[in-house]
Amino acid sequence: MIARLHESRFVLFAAVVMAHLLTGCMAFHAGPLPGEPKTATYASVNGARVRFIDVGEGPAVVLIHGFASSLDTWNGIVPELRKTHRVIALDMKGFGWSSRPEGDYSPRAQAELVFALLDQRGVDRAAVVGHSWGASIALEMALLHPERVTRIALYDAWVYESQLPSFFLWSRAPGVGETLFTLYYGQNPDYRMAFAFYDKERFVTEKLVTEVERALDRPGTLAAALAAVRGQRYAAIEGRYRTIAQKTLLLWGREDEVTSVTVGERLAGDLPHAHLIVYPRCGHFPMIEARGTSNEDLSEFLAEDEP
Repeated sequence: MIARLHESRFVLFAAVVMAHLLTGCMAFHAGPLPGEPKTATYASVNGARVRFIDVGEGPAVVLIHGFASSLDTWNGIVPELRKTHRVIALDMKGFGWSSRPEGDYSPRAQAELVFALLDQRGVDRAAVVGHSWGASIALEMALLHPERVTRIALYDAWVYESQLPSFFLWSRAPGVGETLFTLYYGQNPDYRMAFAFYDKERFVTEKLVTEVERALDRPGTLAAALAAVRGQRYAAIEGRYRTIAQKTLLLWGREDEVTSVTVGERLAGDLPHAHLIVYPRCGHFPMIEARGTSNEDLSEFLAEDEP
Protein backbone atom coordinates (compact mmCIF):
# COMPACT_ATOMS: atom_id res chain seq x y z
CA MET A 1 0.00 0.00 0.00
CA ILE A 2 2.78 2.43 0.95
CA ALA A 3 4.69 1.53 -2.21
CA ARG A 4 1.61 2.28 -4.33
CA LEU A 5 1.13 5.61 -2.56
CA HIS A 6 4.72 6.61 -3.24
CA GLU A 7 4.36 5.50 -6.87
CA SER A 8 1.21 7.57 -7.40
CA ARG A 9 2.88 10.60 -5.84
CA PHE A 10 5.87 10.16 -8.13
CA VAL A 11 3.61 9.99 -11.18
CA LEU A 12 1.82 13.16 -10.07
CA PHE A 13 5.11 14.91 -9.40
CA ALA A 14 6.45 13.86 -12.81
CA ALA A 15 3.29 15.19 -14.50
CA VAL A 16 3.64 18.54 -12.75
CA VAL A 17 7.31 18.81 -13.73
CA MET A 18 6.48 17.87 -17.33
CA ALA A 19 3.76 20.50 -17.44
CA HIS A 20 6.17 23.13 -16.16
CA LEU A 21 8.78 22.21 -18.77
CA LEU A 22 6.34 22.11 -21.66
CA THR A 23 4.72 25.41 -20.75
CA GLY A 24 7.94 27.12 -21.72
CA CYS A 25 7.74 25.53 -25.19
CA MET A 26 4.55 27.40 -26.05
CA ALA A 27 4.89 31.00 -27.14
CA PHE A 28 2.67 33.47 -28.99
CA HIS A 29 3.81 35.17 -32.20
CA ALA A 30 2.79 38.77 -32.87
CA GLY A 31 4.53 39.53 -36.16
CA PRO A 32 4.37 38.31 -39.76
CA LEU A 33 4.53 34.56 -40.27
CA PRO A 34 7.32 32.95 -42.28
CA GLY A 35 6.24 31.92 -45.77
CA GLU A 36 3.07 34.02 -45.80
CA PRO A 37 1.44 34.65 -49.22
CA LYS A 38 2.99 37.67 -50.89
CA THR A 39 -0.29 38.71 -52.48
CA ALA A 40 -2.30 38.60 -49.24
CA THR A 41 -3.87 41.73 -47.75
CA TYR A 42 -3.44 42.55 -44.06
CA ALA A 43 -4.87 45.01 -41.56
CA SER A 44 -3.77 45.90 -38.05
CA VAL A 45 -6.83 45.20 -35.90
CA ASN A 46 -7.04 45.20 -32.10
CA GLY A 47 -3.36 44.36 -31.73
CA ALA A 48 -3.35 41.62 -34.36
CA ARG A 49 -2.10 41.49 -37.94
CA VAL A 50 -5.15 40.12 -39.74
CA ARG A 51 -5.27 38.66 -43.23
CA PHE A 52 -8.52 39.44 -45.06
CA ILE A 53 -10.21 39.77 -48.43
CA ASP A 54 -12.75 42.43 -49.46
CA VAL A 55 -14.31 41.77 -52.86
CA GLY A 56 -17.49 42.50 -54.80
CA GLU A 57 -20.18 45.15 -54.46
CA GLY A 58 -23.59 45.24 -52.85
CA PRO A 59 -24.91 44.43 -49.38
CA ALA A 60 -22.05 43.38 -47.10
CA VAL A 61 -21.59 39.83 -45.85
CA VAL A 62 -18.75 38.72 -43.57
CA LEU A 63 -17.52 35.10 -43.53
CA ILE A 64 -16.06 33.60 -40.32
CA HIS A 65 -14.22 30.28 -40.49
CA GLY A 66 -14.05 27.55 -37.85
CA PHE A 67 -11.43 26.48 -35.33
CA ALA A 68 -7.96 25.68 -36.73
CA SER A 69 -9.11 26.79 -40.19
CA SER A 70 -8.81 29.88 -42.40
CA LEU A 71 -10.69 32.07 -44.85
CA ASP A 72 -9.79 29.53 -47.55
CA THR A 73 -12.70 27.48 -46.21
CA TRP A 74 -14.92 29.79 -48.23
CA ASN A 75 -13.09 29.50 -51.57
CA GLY A 76 -16.02 27.65 -53.10
CA ILE A 77 -18.61 30.28 -52.28
CA VAL A 78 -16.82 33.65 -52.51
CA PRO A 79 -16.94 33.72 -56.36
CA GLU A 80 -20.73 33.27 -56.23
CA LEU A 81 -21.45 35.71 -53.41
CA ARG A 82 -19.30 38.49 -54.86
CA LYS A 83 -21.62 38.68 -57.88
CA THR A 84 -24.31 40.24 -55.70
CA HIS A 85 -22.59 41.14 -52.41
CA ARG A 86 -19.58 42.83 -50.95
CA VAL A 87 -17.79 39.86 -49.37
CA ILE A 88 -15.37 40.25 -46.46
CA ALA A 89 -13.60 37.17 -45.11
CA LEU A 90 -10.72 37.01 -42.66
CA ASP A 91 -8.33 34.68 -40.92
CA MET A 92 -9.35 35.01 -37.29
CA LYS A 93 -6.65 36.02 -34.82
CA GLY A 94 -4.48 32.99 -34.15
CA PHE A 95 -5.38 31.08 -37.31
CA GLY A 96 -4.56 30.96 -41.01
CA TRP A 97 -2.02 33.66 -41.87
CA SER A 98 -3.11 36.10 -39.18
CA SER A 99 -0.74 36.73 -36.29
CA ARG A 100 -0.87 34.94 -32.95
CA PRO A 101 -0.32 37.66 -30.30
CA GLU A 102 -0.85 37.10 -26.61
CA GLY A 103 -4.34 38.07 -25.48
CA ASP A 104 -8.02 37.17 -25.37
CA TYR A 105 -9.15 34.56 -27.92
CA SER A 106 -12.72 34.12 -26.71
CA PRO A 107 -15.61 34.33 -29.21
CA ARG A 108 -16.50 37.72 -27.76
CA ALA A 109 -12.99 39.10 -28.32
CA GLN A 110 -12.97 37.67 -31.85
CA ALA A 111 -16.39 39.27 -32.50
CA GLU A 112 -15.00 42.62 -31.42
CA LEU A 113 -12.08 42.08 -33.80
CA VAL A 114 -14.49 41.46 -36.70
CA PHE A 115 -16.41 44.63 -35.90
CA ALA A 116 -13.13 46.58 -35.74
CA LEU A 117 -12.17 45.29 -39.20
CA LEU A 118 -15.61 46.24 -40.53
CA ASP A 119 -15.14 49.73 -39.08
CA GLN A 120 -11.82 50.05 -40.90
CA ARG A 121 -13.48 48.98 -44.14
CA GLY A 122 -16.35 51.44 -43.68
CA VAL A 123 -19.03 48.78 -43.20
CA ASP A 124 -21.83 49.69 -40.78
CA ARG A 125 -24.08 46.63 -41.21
CA ALA A 126 -23.55 43.17 -42.61
CA ALA A 127 -24.95 39.68 -42.79
CA VAL A 128 -22.76 37.27 -40.85
CA VAL A 129 -21.91 33.72 -41.92
CA GLY A 130 -20.06 31.42 -39.52
CA HIS A 131 -18.80 27.84 -39.62
CA SER A 132 -18.36 25.60 -36.57
CA TRP A 133 -16.49 27.63 -33.89
CA GLY A 134 -16.99 30.65 -36.14
CA ALA A 135 -20.72 30.30 -35.48
CA SER A 136 -20.12 31.21 -31.84
CA ILE A 137 -18.38 34.38 -33.01
CA ALA A 138 -21.30 35.18 -35.31
CA LEU A 139 -23.79 34.79 -32.45
CA GLU A 140 -21.61 36.96 -30.20
CA MET A 141 -21.71 39.65 -32.88
CA ALA A 142 -25.51 39.55 -32.87
CA LEU A 143 -25.56 39.82 -29.08
CA LEU A 144 -22.97 42.62 -28.92
CA HIS A 145 -24.32 44.86 -31.67
CA PRO A 146 -27.63 43.51 -33.00
CA GLU A 147 -28.22 46.72 -34.95
CA ARG A 148 -25.17 45.94 -37.10
CA VAL A 149 -26.11 42.34 -38.02
CA THR A 150 -28.78 42.03 -40.71
CA ARG A 151 -29.11 38.24 -40.70
CA ILE A 152 -27.14 35.15 -39.76
CA ALA A 153 -26.18 31.90 -41.50
CA LEU A 154 -24.43 29.13 -39.54
CA TYR A 155 -22.81 25.97 -40.85
CA ASP A 156 -22.60 23.05 -38.37
CA ALA A 157 -22.39 25.34 -35.37
CA TRP A 158 -20.13 24.76 -32.35
CA VAL A 159 -21.90 26.88 -29.72
CA TYR A 160 -22.86 24.80 -26.65
CA GLU A 161 -20.96 23.77 -23.53
CA SER A 162 -22.16 20.19 -24.02
CA GLN A 163 -20.26 20.02 -27.31
CA LEU A 164 -16.87 20.53 -25.65
CA PRO A 165 -14.82 17.32 -25.44
CA SER A 166 -12.97 16.31 -22.27
CA PHE A 167 -9.70 17.33 -23.94
CA PHE A 168 -10.95 20.94 -24.09
CA LEU A 169 -12.29 20.92 -20.54
CA TRP A 170 -9.06 19.49 -19.10
CA SER A 171 -7.09 22.10 -21.05
CA ARG A 172 -8.63 24.87 -18.98
CA ALA A 173 -6.34 23.93 -16.07
CA PRO A 174 -3.01 25.82 -15.96
CA GLY A 175 -0.15 23.56 -16.96
CA VAL A 176 -2.44 20.71 -17.98
CA GLY A 177 -3.55 22.50 -21.13
CA GLU A 178 0.03 23.29 -22.11
CA THR A 179 1.00 19.66 -21.64
CA LEU A 180 -1.94 18.28 -23.60
CA PHE A 181 -1.52 20.68 -26.51
CA THR A 182 2.24 20.23 -26.74
CA LEU A 183 1.99 16.45 -26.70
CA TYR A 184 -1.20 15.80 -28.67
CA TYR A 185 -2.65 18.79 -30.53
CA GLY A 186 -0.61 18.27 -33.70
CA GLN A 187 -0.93 14.49 -33.77
CA ASN A 188 -2.66 12.56 -36.58
CA PRO A 189 -4.07 15.44 -38.66
CA ASP A 190 -5.08 12.96 -41.36
CA TYR A 191 -7.34 11.12 -38.93
CA ARG A 192 -8.87 14.33 -37.61
CA MET A 193 -9.59 15.62 -41.11
CA ALA A 194 -11.14 12.29 -42.11
CA PHE A 195 -13.43 12.60 -39.09
CA ALA A 196 -14.84 15.83 -40.54
CA PHE A 197 -15.81 14.52 -43.99
CA TYR A 198 -18.35 12.00 -45.24
CA ASP A 199 -16.57 11.28 -48.54
CA LYS A 200 -13.10 10.81 -47.10
CA GLU A 201 -11.48 9.38 -50.25
CA ARG A 202 -12.48 12.40 -52.29
CA PHE A 203 -11.79 15.24 -49.89
CA VAL A 204 -9.09 14.11 -47.45
CA THR A 205 -6.22 14.29 -49.91
CA GLU A 206 -2.50 14.15 -49.29
CA LYS A 207 -2.32 17.81 -50.32
CA LEU A 208 -4.90 18.81 -47.70
CA VAL A 209 -3.15 16.88 -44.93
CA THR A 210 0.18 18.46 -45.87
CA GLU A 211 -1.36 21.94 -45.76
CA VAL A 212 -2.80 21.24 -42.31
CA GLU A 213 0.56 19.98 -41.04
CA ARG A 214 2.32 23.10 -42.30
CA ALA A 215 -0.29 25.34 -40.68
CA LEU A 216 0.27 23.58 -37.36
CA ASP A 217 4.00 24.31 -37.61
CA ARG A 218 3.55 28.09 -37.86
CA PRO A 219 4.98 29.91 -34.83
CA GLY A 220 2.49 30.71 -32.10
CA THR A 221 -0.10 28.22 -33.32
CA LEU A 222 -0.17 26.01 -30.21
CA ALA A 223 -0.42 28.94 -27.81
CA ALA A 224 -3.18 30.59 -29.84
CA ALA A 225 -5.17 27.37 -30.22
CA LEU A 226 -5.00 26.72 -26.48
CA ALA A 227 -6.09 30.29 -25.75
CA ALA A 228 -9.03 29.86 -28.14
CA VAL A 229 -10.04 26.60 -26.43
CA ARG A 230 -9.87 28.23 -23.00
CA GLY A 231 -12.07 31.03 -24.32
CA GLN A 232 -14.91 28.64 -25.15
CA ARG A 233 -17.13 29.17 -22.10
CA TYR A 234 -20.50 28.61 -23.68
CA ALA A 235 -22.36 27.88 -20.44
CA ALA A 236 -22.20 31.60 -19.66
CA ILE A 237 -23.70 32.69 -22.98
CA GLU A 238 -25.89 29.97 -24.51
CA GLY A 239 -28.94 31.00 -22.49
CA ARG A 240 -29.00 34.32 -24.39
CA TYR A 241 -29.36 32.73 -27.84
CA ARG A 242 -33.15 32.99 -27.42
CA THR A 243 -32.87 36.78 -27.47
CA ILE A 244 -31.37 36.91 -30.99
CA ALA A 245 -33.97 38.43 -33.29
CA GLN A 246 -32.28 38.11 -36.70
CA LYS A 247 -33.48 35.61 -39.26
CA THR A 248 -31.05 32.69 -39.17
CA LEU A 249 -30.30 29.92 -41.63
CA LEU A 250 -28.72 26.72 -40.24
CA LEU A 251 -26.92 24.57 -42.83
CA TRP A 252 -25.95 21.11 -41.58
CA GLY A 253 -24.29 17.92 -42.81
CA ARG A 254 -26.45 14.91 -41.95
CA GLU A 255 -23.39 12.71 -41.35
CA ASP A 256 -21.46 15.32 -39.36
CA GLU A 257 -19.52 13.50 -36.60
CA VAL A 258 -18.13 16.73 -35.14
CA THR A 259 -21.43 18.52 -34.51
CA SER A 260 -24.37 16.17 -34.94
CA VAL A 261 -27.71 17.16 -36.43
CA THR A 262 -29.21 17.03 -32.94
CA VAL A 263 -27.17 20.16 -32.15
CA GLY A 264 -28.69 21.86 -35.18
CA GLU A 265 -32.17 20.87 -34.03
CA ARG A 266 -31.48 22.26 -30.56
CA LEU A 267 -30.14 25.51 -32.00
CA ALA A 268 -33.14 25.82 -34.32
CA GLY A 269 -35.30 25.66 -31.21
CA ASP A 270 -33.22 28.20 -29.28
CA LEU A 271 -33.04 30.81 -32.05
CA PRO A 272 -36.48 32.41 -32.48
CA HIS A 273 -36.26 32.88 -36.26
CA ALA A 274 -34.13 29.95 -37.43
CA HIS A 275 -34.61 27.53 -40.30
CA LEU A 276 -32.60 24.30 -40.48
CA ILE A 277 -31.53 22.65 -43.76
CA VAL A 278 -29.83 19.23 -43.62
CA TYR A 279 -27.66 17.90 -46.46
CA PRO A 280 -27.41 14.12 -47.00
CA ARG A 281 -24.08 12.38 -47.56
CA CYS A 282 -22.31 15.36 -46.01
CA GLY A 283 -20.05 15.87 -42.99
CA HIS A 284 -18.83 18.95 -41.14
CA PHE A 285 -18.19 21.09 -44.24
CA PRO A 286 -21.39 21.55 -46.29
CA MET A 287 -19.79 24.46 -48.16
CA ILE A 288 -17.39 21.84 -49.58
CA GLU A 289 -19.23 18.51 -49.69
CA ALA A 290 -22.65 19.98 -50.57
CA ARG A 291 -21.20 22.98 -52.35
CA GLY A 292 -23.73 23.47 -55.12
CA THR A 293 -26.90 23.04 -53.07
CA SER A 294 -25.68 24.85 -49.97
CA ASN A 295 -24.40 27.76 -52.07
CA GLU A 296 -27.84 28.13 -53.63
CA ASP A 297 -29.54 28.01 -50.24
CA LEU A 298 -27.20 30.61 -48.75
CA SER A 299 -27.48 32.92 -51.76
CA GLU A 300 -31.28 32.71 -51.70
CA PHE A 301 -31.33 33.43 -47.97
CA LEU A 302 -29.04 36.46 -48.26
CA ALA A 303 -30.96 37.78 -51.28
CA GLU A 304 -34.09 38.28 -49.16
CA ASP A 305 -32.58 41.45 -47.69
CA GLU A 306 -31.34 42.91 -50.95
CA PRO A 307 -32.99 46.19 -52.09
